[in-house]
Amino acid sequence: MAVPKRRVSATRRDKRRSNVWKLNAPTLTKCPQCGAFKTPHTVCESCGYYNGRQVVAKED
Repeated sequence: MAVPKRRVSATRRDKRRSNVWKLNAPTLTKCPQCGAFKTPHTVCESCGYYNGRQVVAKED
């Protein structure tokens, strides 16, 4: 009968089972005001608009 030679530690077992090493690229959407790519539900870095309103005054 096959028996493991040594016991696998809990840390090694948990590292193998974890999925934190799988990285996902951030989701990007186009800003409806300026067309620049931004992360959803955040103020646009280039124009300062959020949800159709200017939240941050940006200099052109």
